[in-house]
Amino acid sequence: MIANASSITKILKYQILVILAVSLGLSLALDVISGGFAFLGGLIAFLPNAYLGFRINQAAKLEAKKFINSFYASESIKLVLTALFFLLVFRIPNVKLLPLLACYISTLSVFWFALLMR
Repeated sequence: MIANASSITKILKYQILVILAVSLGLSLALDVISGGFAFLGGLIAFLPNAYLGFRINQAAKLEAKKFINSFYASESIKLVLTALFFLLVFRIPNVKLLPLLACYISTLSVFWFALLMR
């Protein structure tokens, strides 16, 4: 079963909350630079997921075969966007990898918890 628009929106809202919480927490616990890199890590996870959610919403009205093709194409683009965003962030001098990855993984974990909550 494919998630409906409200489920996708709810997951994206929770991802935003996680990004803000982790970024703020690391800013207060460590420094503002760490919080900024955490925020970037969260965006690296969030933006491709938002794209995929938007595409799934659009494709929901299609027949099954077209929907599956659209889903695979959108998932591929999501992976390319994620790689591109990481490449862009790694061009920044003195990247703080731990905060970046901590928020990235925390943001992605929202999906895992959403599956457990079903």
